[in-house]
Amino acid sequence: MSEHYSVLADIYEDDINLAVWKRPLPSNMKECIEEIILKKPAFKSIMTVSPNNIREHVRECFADIETSKELREHICLLVDMFCTLFDLEYAGLRLKLLDSPMCPKFHVDKVPCRLITTFYGSATQWLPHNAVNRTKLGAGSEGLSDECSGIINPDATVQQLSSGDVALLKGESWHNNENAGLVHRSPILAQNEHRLLLTLDFVN
Repeated sequence: MSEHYSVLADIYEDDINLAVWKRPLPSNMKECIEEIILKKPAFKSIMTVSPNNIREHVRECFADIETSKELREHICLLVDMFCTLFDLEYAGLRLKLLDSPMCPKFHVDKVPCRLITTFYGSATQWLPHNAVNRTKLGAGSEGLSDECSGIINPDATVQQLSSGDVALLKGESWHNNENAGLVHRSPILAQNEHRLLLTLDFVN
């Protein structure tokens, strides 16, 4: 983890499956999100974007959100950085306002690498290698909750990103990363709590 964006390139290291840029959110972000919650409580946008067309897409997404300029600029920056870092022409973008956990159980992603950032609300939780029993992933949990299945090793502490953190999560499809993808889950949200989540993925 670092306050400098260059830390994201560390994801290429074989022994690293999480790289986090600790970036403060723009000053008016809260005002913008509150306007989205008021005007678009079911807001969701899923699209394929490139550094060349992202500005047009986000302008359309937030057409009636007067305070969205800084958020739009931030999203454009992340798309440009993600595509540049991985030499991608396009990225799959998902931007969603949530009021319940999207993936409430610990899991790994079957992707090469995913960018995740929470613009508002509680952020993603994760487990380091030495804190997780991977035999309890998926069906191995036998339907039990994370706290009861044994997936969290005794005396281990669940880690959590902060709102504003830009994280790269290495998945199971990264070259030579089988059984080493970052184990993570969505946070439990309090009643009436909202979360604005952005993810970026590789596009085949």
